[in-house]
Amino acid sequence: MRWCRLYQCLLISAVVMLRLQSVVSESALNKNTKPLDIRTYYSLHYVSQPLVSPDQTRILYTEYHYDQDQNDEAAMVNMVDIASGTTKTLTPNTVGQNYEAIDWLDDNFIAYAYNGSIYSMPAQEGANGSLVFEPPWPIGTTKLRDKIITFGANVYPSCNLQQTSDRRAEEKSNQTTTAMVFDNLWVRHWDSWMTMRKPNVFSASLVRDDDRWSVGTERNLLAELPTFHDPLIRWYADDYSLDQQGKMAAFVARNPSDNMAAKTNVDIYLVPVDGSKKPKLLTGDFEGVASSPVFSPDGKYLAWLQMETPGYESDINRIFIFDIEAETNRSIARDWDRSPDSLLWSADSNSLFLLAPEHGNTLIFAIDVSSGSRQKLTESGTAIDIALVGQDQLALQYTDQDRPTDLYLLDIGTKKMRQLTDVNAERLKDAYVGAAEEFWFNGARDEKVHGWLVKPPAFDPAKKYPLVYIIHGGPQESFLKTFGFSASDLNLYASAGFIAAVVNFHGSTGYGQNFTDSINGQWGGYPYEDLMKGLDSILEKHKYVDPGRLVAIGGSYGGYMVNWINGHTRRFKALVAYDGEFSTILGWYGSDELWLAEHDMGGTPYDAGSRRTYEKYNPERFARDFSTPTLFFHGGNDFRLGFENSLAPFTLLRRKGIPARLVYFPDEGHLITHKGNEIKYLIETFRWIAEHTKTEIPYDYTV
Repeated sequence: MRWCRLYQCLLISAVVMLRLQSVVSESALNKNTKPLDIRTYYSLHYVSQPLVSPDQTRILYTEYHYDQDQNDEAAMVNMVDIASGTTKTLTPNTVGQNYEAIDWLDDNFIAYAYNGSIYSMPAQEGANGSLVFEPPWPIGTTKLRDKIITFGANVYPSCNLQQTSDRRAEEKSNQTTTAMVFDNLWVRHWDSWMTMRKPNVFSASLVRDDDRWSVGTERNLLAELPTFHDPLIRWYADDYSLDQQGKMAAFVARNPSDNMAAKTNVDIYLVPVDGSKKPKLLTGDFEGVASSPVFSPDGKYLAWLQMETPGYESDINRIFIFDIEAETNRSIARDWDRSPDSLLWSADSNSLFLLAPEHGNTLIFAIDVSSGSRQKLTESGTAIDIALVGQDQLALQYTDQDRPTDLYLLDIGTKKMRQLTDVNAERLKDAYVGAAEEFWFNGARDEKVHGWLVKPPAFDPAKKYPLVYIIHGGPQESFLKTFGFSASDLNLYASAGFIAAVVNFHGSTGYGQNFTDSINGQWGGYPYEDLMKGLDSILEKHKYVDPGRLVAIGGSYGGYMVNWINGHTRRFKALVAYDGEFSTILGWYGSDELWLAEHDMGGTPYDAGSRRTYEKYNPERFARDFSTPTLFFHGGNDFRLGFENSLAPFTLLRRKGIPARLVYFPDEGHLITHKGNEIKYLIETFRWIAEHTKTEIPYDYTV
């Protein structure tokens, strides 16, 4: 994964001007002038993906929210009737409870995971759950079919759940040292150290007796893969899919090697769930990343997304289709210059529905699998998860810059959307949620570059406003047109009294693969040029922006860019960097994923040719010129970019007598995942940028 494949979830607060065609009337939220304060923002609810009932009449979803007083989250399972829009709550809304792995057992019963066990309950209000499966070892993602349950679990080599539990208990009782010994890469990944236990996929029978279900003995679907000499980096499954007949599974597995930290070889295997055959490799012709396997409803085909360039995790995703009976595969729509990130088959198995980024939106496309011809079903906003409803409708999560995520129904033929839920209507009835203004400008290579800005509540063009410039991570990512549910949502900064602006610089996704690829060998080049020219464009066109009160904020690659900015310009009053990179050399040696830098820089830092690129775009090389007050954040479990990448520039600035502050989260990784820590991040950030721009936040943001 790139620095920020998941970082998109943290920085999805981009904005654009267009409304999704035929969705809902213009939101009244942006007519309000009461600031969207931190407490209101973190009281908002968010919904999970839609799960359509077998009879296609109802949708299950989970509704989550964070309780700031108890510093914990709550979840409840809801069911909405598709025809009437009536919603029923099926489980209690209690802080500290979380329902996971929600699915339909049949038209009348649902299943869910709670505290590591699987329960069933009638799909009605006030019903009680019945225990279906109490595994001896924790399990993960589950998928249900008529007589089959599949699930993931982190197990020891050649061990089932009970054997893994027994072995772990024996290890604990005999443990005399905490040492960990490694011979090969990976040593650690994302926010965890490598262990002998790896994610595997299991299947088991699902037996019904009247209205009660039970689970048989599990079978490991990865068991027949070849052994590898180092059990710490052996086979494991990233993801898996199950066909509608409950007969076949397709799983995504990393091909183990001595140097997995430098390779992106991720394959897809096909295997019967009864274990009657060994897993069949479908992607042996490629050493790039394969993902998103999905079976056609008729069970004849398996589609997936395939990157074809080894070592490049931001390569374009090509669409492949495997004929299961003929054992042949083919690629479709190779003339399409967009990179989809999910697939869904149509009911007749003749088309695929895809989600793909385009100009800061995530749109839904339909592709005919025979001809590869494409049709755009949405025009703006961000679709997140889609599910088929009957022959001609899609259920989806949808969000926009001024519209929190809710469930919608899309008519495939007319392209009209109907809103099914509005979980935050009451909480946002008085709050300002800013409209977005789109702008384009000539950036690096004299190419058009895209950006947005959001104005504060009660905006007065005769006044002068400070500006927050937020820089996305990746670097091959984009700001998406969504209500972010994160500490980088532009609405939070607009309601704090700032003009909030973003730019999708060279390297961003959704503007064609050439635009994405252009950042290779240019980390501090084209993106920096775009950001400075974008800022010039804003100041030229919007005289209400005060050029003497500018701040820039960025995380991951955005944090790298903040450090680069600190060594190259003094136009900002203050900077904020979280989990950024200070030294490209140190960054490579300490990172858990080597392939990103090796691809973008042209090799390793100990090779003479590529070393020049590492040095050319190394922020530390310009340490003498750092002069802007900077607030740094870093997670103690960040294995993408270690803590030294924030400690070092903090030390530099303080040693030079320049104001700097360091906030350390010992329990966070490369992302801030705990809501309480997100709030702390916002409080410290608002305090820092308000102090250095002499801005008064229009509400008490410290509580």
